[in-house]
Amino acid sequence: MAEAIVPLVAVIVIFIGMPWLFLHYRMKSKQNRSLSIEDERMLDDLHQAALRLEDRLQTIERIMSVDNPNWRHIAAGSPVGERLEDTRTAEIRRMK
Repeated sequence: MAEAIVPLVAVIVIFIGMPWLFLHYRMKSKQNRSLSIEDERMLDDLHQAALRLEDRLQTIERIMSVDNPNWRHIAAGSPVGERLEDTRTAEIRRMK
């Protein structure tokens, strides 16, 4: 009787237990690859925050351009009296 149980258990383990174990962990790994609902919400919140910050930056740049059209040159360290055409010409000469 005990001799018949050992092969039966071996067959069950090989043909049922092993495939179940393999498929179980394969499904777990596929679930871990996708984003959780909380991760998706966090990404959406971060995207919205980035859009708001970009809008604020554009607003600040427009205000600064109205106040002082040469603010970009001043911020870049260019001399205040230097004109935009002069800097572009100098950059083109440097590239050649």
